[in-house]
Amino acid sequence: MANLHLPRPDYRIDGLKATTEQTEEDFSSVTLSDDMFLPLVEHHSADGRDSYLLMYDWAAIWDVPGTAEYVALHISRGHEHRTFDFASETHPTVPLAQNWLVRRGCPDEAAELSNIHWPRPADALTSHLEEQLRANQDDRYTVIDHHTRHQGPSGFGVEVQILLHDTAPDSASTPYRLFLEETTDDFRSYTVREGAFATADAAHEWARDRSCALPIAPSSLPSDVRLARAARSRSSVASDAGPPAVSLPGAPHRTAAAPARVRRSVS
Repeated sequence: MANLHLPRPDYRIDGLKATTEQTEEDFSSVTLSDDMFLPLVEHHSADGRDSYLLMYDWAAIWDVPGTAEYVALHISRGHEHRTFDFASETHPTVPLAQNWLVRRGCPDEAAELSNIHWPRPADALTSHLEEQLRANQDDRYTVIDHHTRHQGPSGFGVEVQILLHDTAPDSASTPYRLFLEETTDDFRSYTVREGAFATADAAHEWARDRSCALPIAPSSLPSDVRLARAARSRSSVASDAGPPAVSLPGAPHRTAAAPARVRRSVS
């Protein structure tokens, strides 16, 4: 990692003082290893008062197992007194970090990833699920836990688990949603799948055991499968046996896996 030669984040705070000593200490702490930060989003407002940054922290792989690897940063400046303040959060995935930046005033289009070599969504379903997390309309999702796991010493081949509570009315029977993001070993693409569970414990149990396919959330199913299920539910001659399990491409099928170490998300 020492030969990454990463571009340094552009904080634009030269000549400015932190609003308080505590702010200065906190900023130094957040940016202590910023030589390992890869900027993915950088937006500076036209009046120079605000900057929004999203960075991947390559050093997180050596942190506590499960550590989130994306750093979102909002810098606000007071030109009258030549000062700056900031807020920062770590996030397990890009869409959640983008949501945080947009909520703090970053324009939607400015929160898109810059044109760099970075994994891309492998399919339309991945893009659809990411947009749900990015928008999080009406605070639909609340992050409960998350865990990031690297598959090997190279740092490539990454699996991210995010356990959320979903308040959408059609999720009432299975409000706990496990989003699985899996990046390929070649770091070119990734998939996202959404599992639906009645309880948080059930989601954790699946993550530990994985003896069956991920119970895909109905909203994640292909449209033809959803239509077929709806037709069966309306039919008076539907079989008493439930509909067959559906397995989507990219969903994990592991017969054994190490227990997931799940971290409490940063609020």
